[in-house]
Amino acid sequence: MKYEALRAFRSRNFRLFFAGQSLSLVGTWMQKTAVSWVVYAQTHSKLMLGLSVFATLFPSALFSLLGGVVSDRYSRYRVLLATQVLSMAQAGLLALAVFWQRDAVAAIIALSAVLGIINAFDVPARQSLVYDLVDDKEDVPNAVALNSTMLNLSKLLGPAVAGFAIERLGAAACFGLNAFSFVAVIGSLLALRLPAYVAQPHPKPLLGELAEGFRYVRDTPGIRFIISTLGLMALLVLPFTALMPVYAKDVFRGTATTFGLLDGAIGLGGFGAALYLTALPPGTDLGKVMTVNTFVLGVGLLLFAYTPQYWLALAFLAVGAFGMMAQTTINVTLLQTTVLPAMRGRVISLYVLVYTTALPLGSLLVGAASERVGVRATVLAEGALALLIGLLYLRNLRQTKAAAALLAAPGAAAQ
Repeated sequence: MKYEALRAFRSRNFRLFFAGQSLSLVGTWMQKTAVSWVVYAQTHSKLMLGLSVFATLFPSALFSLLGGVVSDRYSRYRVLLATQVLSMAQAGLLALAVFWQRDAVAAIIALSAVLGIINAFDVPARQSLVYDLVDDKEDVPNAVALNSTMLNLSKLLGPAVAGFAIERLGAAACFGLNAFSFVAVIGSLLALRLPAYVAQPHPKPLLGELAEGFRYVRDTPGIRFIISTLGLMALLVLPFTALMPVYAKDVFRGTATTFGLLDGAIGLGGFGAALYLTALPPGTDLGKVMTVNTFVLGVGLLLFAYTPQYWLALAFLAVGAFGMMAQTTINVTLLQTTVLPAMRGRVISLYVLVYTTALPLGSLLVGAASERVGVRATVLAEGALALLIGLLYLRNLRQTKAAAALLAAPGAAAQ
């Protein structure tokens, strides 16, 4: 079918959600780029750069489990609407802080921590709500892939626009534009036509429902493997993105535009991966695709680490980002389509917990390592570690296929 890659757009609610999120996420990535640039420009400290990432992600880790339970117990729509309003306020306060203060690093880190708390409730509600916005549930994998396309297009546009805006208008403008972008997503949420929310009885206390989520993940090997390997990737490999300001300023002797293009290359690679995933035919072995792209990530980082030519480095960075985003998106797709609906918020919150615990710790580790051995050697090591994690995926893929073949063998049912 000609428009098979866009089939989730047949659902009106998803079309509205997609449009609003698309505009808002450009602003979000403008803000992320501006935060990294301002912190490094004012401190010239790679460790402070890692701390700025830690400040956003660690509070998400602390509160993510609570966010998942809230998403399963209450209206996900109302939770998401509230988090978007609060995120708008946070962006507005960042704009004021950077505009009025010469040294705004402390305020940026404090407000980043506030955003981390908001995100702990936002992500489980937003990821879980996607399932409810699609009329035909067979279109859910396509909706997840389209969401990834939207996210990665915003990663491509946001940093590039941010680099231009920082040089022409100042960093405060990036935060102000992000605050304004939330008008689009809040408007789209208000326009949704959802069934009236019916509160369900919850005989178990909060802690009981939380423990139920842990048991579900523990007893489901496929989901347990996804979440545990995500933790390894987030701790040892994915923090390479926190070093992009160092590459822009110290390695390539560039400006905010240089940094914006590096982040834009990551977005371009991720956008290409998302388009690739939307075009995958039904029945594709997602485990195999995920394994291959883990190796693509590792090779891309190995090639990027010591490349002296800036434009060639951008190309290698885009290749690595292609592998990174394909792997990450498939993880989310598998969670969305295999987890029981009643457990979706809690499982996603556990996913967020692992990610938001490992990534900030990894950012601190990478920042400290780059101070000791250099930024290029650190990225080279991250590429090698990605290849080792790829071997874990390959082993799991072979074990899964062997188990499936054993079950399909003649006489297996009788045994």
